[in-house]
Amino acid sequence: MQAFVGAGGDFQRLDADFVRVLEDVIDALIARHVITITDLPPEAQTKLFSRKSYRERRGTQALTLFGDGDFPA
Repeated sequence: MQAFVGAGGDFQRLDADFVRVLEDVIDALIARHVITITDLPPEAQTKLFSRKSYRERRGTQALTLFGDGDFPA
């Protein structure tokens, strides 16, 4: 089974990196007013807020989903 999913933590690292990309895409869509956070299912909103909160506590740069509206173009 390990040979299928990758040796060691490589697959997990790639998976985590991909999740971060998806978060950034969602942030960009929200910032450009293509979607709003409330367009997402409640479970997805909860997970995004939890991850953002964690990233902000760690000092990792993240967009604010409900901010002052001053978003990058």
